[in-house]
Amino acid sequence: MRIDKGLCVCALALALEGCAAAGVTLATAGAGVGMGAGVEHTLNGIVYKTFSVSVNELRFATLKTLDQMDMPVTADEKTDTGWTLTASASERTIDIELERVTERMTRMRVVANEGKIFFKDASTATEIIMQTAQTLQDDRAARTTTEPQRRRSAS
Repeated sequence: MRIDKGLCVCALALALEGCAAAGVTLATAGAGVGMGAGVEHTLNGIVYKTFSVSVNELRFATLKTLDQMDMPVTADEKTDTGWTLTASASERTIDIELERVTERMTRMRVVANEGKIFFKDASTATEIIMQTAQTLQDDRAARTTTEPQRRRSAS
């Protein structure tokens, strides 16, 4: 059964080999579960995800994530719509834009430039978004477990 499903996917991929959108959809069909869900890629290497958190909460999670990934932040500036951050990593410049959609929803745009204008590293940009989502999840879990302890201490 598993082999039949794999053969069907391969045959479909070969039949649609000229259609980039179909190929990307097939390649990411299994990755739509969990934190990877909702990560959008453009053909030019720019990666987007919208988070259900405030722009400030996402900014702090992004800064924490970049620190954990050993990517020094070289710029951190407030804009009319949110924040722009720049970091560096191994001959790459990481440009991050945090755009306020609503008070509780923020869109994150990540571009990892590999030195030349046309070379983008979409996998690094995707990993930054996924690790930021993990940081947000971990921070929420930590707050959830410490909240009952604070209530018991206050009693």
